[in-house]
Amino acid sequence: MALADSLLTLLRAPLKGIIKAWVDTRLIEPDPTDLGLDPSRPTLYVLPHPALSDDLLLEVLCQRHGLPSPKGKVHLPGLELPASMALPVRPRLWRRGRAFEAPFRQALEYLAEHADAEIQLVPVSVFWGRAPGKRFGFWRLLAADSWQLTGRLRRALSVVINGKSVEVHFGAPLDLRDLLDERGPAVANRKSARLLRIHFRRMRTRVLGPDLSHRRTLIEGVASSPEVRQVIDELAVSEKRSPERLQRRALRYGREIASNMTYPVLRFMDGLLRRLWNRLYDGVEVRGLDRVKALAGDHTLVYVPCHRSHIDYLLLSYVLYRDGLMPPHVAAGRNLNMLLIGPLLRRGGAFFMRRSFRDKPLYAAVFNEYLHRLLERGHPLEYFIEGGRSRSGRMLPARPGMLSMTMRSYLRSAAGTTPPRLAFIPVYIGYERIIENASYQREMRGGKKRKESPWALLRVIGQLRQPFGKVTVNVGEPLPLGAFLDEAVPAWRDDLVEAKPPWLNQAVPRLGDELARRINAAAALNPVNLVALVLLATPHHAIEASLMSRQLALLTALQRHCRGGQHASLPRGEPDEWIDQVVALGMIERRPHALGDILVATTEQANLLVWYRNNVLHLFALAGLTAFAFRHAPRHDLESLEAQLGPPWPILSRELFLTPVTLSEALPVMLEALCREGLLERTDDGWQRPASLEAGEQLRLLARLMQPSLERGYLLLTILLAQAPGTLGRDALAERSQQLTERLALLSGRDAPEFFDRTLFASLIVSLEAEGWIWEREDRLWFDERLRSAAQRTGELYDPALRHRLQLVSHN
Repeated sequence: MALADSLLTLLRAPLKGIIKAWVDTRLIEPDPTDLGLDPSRPTLYVLPHPALSDDLLLEVLCQRHGLPSPKGKVHLPGLELPASMALPVRPRLWRRGRAFEAPFRQALEYLAEHADAEIQLVPVSVFWGRAPGKRFGFWRLLAADSWQLTGRLRRALSVVINGKSVEVHFGAPLDLRDLLDERGPAVANRKSARLLRIHFRRMRTRVLGPDLSHRRTLIEGVASSPEVRQVIDELAVSEKRSPERLQRRALRYGREIASNMTYPVLRFMDGLLRRLWNRLYDGVEVRGLDRVKALAGDHTLVYVPCHRSHIDYLLLSYVLYRDGLMPPHVAAGRNLNMLLIGPLLRRGGAFFMRRSFRDKPLYAAVFNEYLHRLLERGHPLEYFIEGGRSRSGRMLPARPGMLSMTMRSYLRSAAGTTPPRLAFIPVYIGYERIIENASYQREMRGGKKRKESPWALLRVIGQLRQPFGKVTVNVGEPLPLGAFLDEAVPAWRDDLVEAKPPWLNQAVPRLGDELARRINAAAALNPVNLVALVLLATPHHAIEASLMSRQLALLTALQRHCRGGQHASLPRGEPDEWIDQVVALGMIERRPHALGDILVATTEQANLLVWYRNNVLHLFALAGLTAFAFRHAPRHDLESLEAQLGPPWPILSRELFLTPVTLSEALPVMLEALCREGLLERTDDGWQRPASLEAGEQLRLLARLMQPSLERGYLLLTILLAQAPGTLGRDALAERSQQLTERLALLSGRDAPEFFDRTLFASLIVSLEAEGWIWEREDRLWFDERLRSAAQRTGELYDPALRHRLQLVSHN
């Protein structure tokens, strides 16, 4: 042993030099300067298991970042402690006689004897590559860290192979004295080891994810599960087919669905996507990931991003992998399982699903069982609750399918001995420019959606030379499913024995709405959508550059005073810089003029900007609605404002998925914000428009933000109220509203297909029904005088000419 220690001492210096020269740390978290170490306290570093490579790398990093050295001993009066130590590895069977005890006993005894002494522990996790824990494969044998401890030869190979892909995670410093109590140092020693093992296990779960079964084993387990076998037995009777044939079909479905996440592909895609983002975008900015990291160690995470672009599939996985989190298994449409692309996505974690499970009970059973096994084992998932990509730029209503399957899986697991811990992670992805601009415009105008193909990908690659600006990924407020059910269905635990409890059909849409609101509450304002908000509010899509700059400053100031979303973000820089950025992206044109530059959007550019405006319109819903009230009435008191704005506010809140807040609570705050910015003046009995022409123009631009939504709603009410109650059905009202808004758009010169989008009218009818303004009976819509009175109060917001035009169009 002494000879081995001497040899190790001799080799330590050259080995450290090799580590220093060869190894690159792709991620150090947190930044060493943010650790908050107290330099006056003795510092002991703790590794999860003995490893010379980890010890040497830690020494290099501490020296590089000015942290206390982990080399040698920490000298205390009458005691020397190793500056770096590791939790002991449980001895193998033939060495069971050796001691298996945590290494903090001496330090704890010293603290017990010296009341004024302090020692801080810093847990350190080092990952040499990041295999997701498969049990088979050459890379699993040789290369990256996984859930099995490594031997010396394998660790040496891992250092060589993965030396350029190392992650180091520092834990929060732990005061060793806090673990001492009246039971003495021996108990505190065991307690400290237990706490550190929990910390290291959670860190490994966060970075590596749970162990993955071999794909073939997982598929066979799914196909032979009791739930799938029950469906097979039922179909064998109803379809008169042999159970063996149906079992083969279940296996075929399993192979069609299941992902095949592999470490080499993750490494390849990390490098590929890093080059792609650097080529395609000016940067990817991420906010709020700390909220995910706080849950990742002991929760099953279900990421639910908004769906705006095909790039969404790759972007979130790349961001999570880059920042030290395990990439999720991503639910992808089967249309993406195409030649070349499908196998690559599958090995990157995608599992494929059909658009509809209708009349496919066996497929549904296999998919449900596969999803349940992923969730039960703690694998992070990602799916898009909107279903398809949003062609309008708005947040779409959540589809119930995946949410229902997730909730049923959770209830099935909750029926066991240990209730699961599952949290939804809402994510907003904001683009300054998307690659689907042209196709979205074509589809919004009635063009047929083109089928995805490898050739379409080649066309996208041809666009890589164009500028696309920046991307922002904002993480919203996580939603633990257990807490949601406790609030929405307090007695949900009483129905765990039922596969589909009676309250499920009501709880799932409520869950979808809450997640949509949390996604919208994390929206990212960027130069393009800010400019779109302003320019599209002008009658002819032209504005003086100086007024644009002032209006951009106003919008950002209003967000600071009255944040439209809890985790919404503002762009960096100044309004003039944002304008230059949008011009450089080709989204608007700057036309020089002797009296000042003018910013103009062509018809094509204006149609594109609608999509970007809709991304963030909800953030200014209350500001726009309040300003609209002052367009044709110079002054208001609080009572008159609440009377006029009260009916449309809850409808807008539902349409735009706003965070629930009462108008009486939010309106006074908004009025004070508008006064602070000079757009309104406070009087003895209320508020009034200022005399300043400049402030008046800014107020008008702000009011026009909500004008399309208000006109659309008022026109629908005018059509409904023109008939007797019980005359129109849901579809007839939506169709007639669409036709008349299309007519109004042509008469007013408004060339915006989303203005007369039929889905918006269908959603508006649902919102009116949810608020109790209308109700359905025998496939007809009914209402009473309350709706007529509300429409009359709301009509006072419009000038007489506009009311006359809307009524004229609705009666034609």
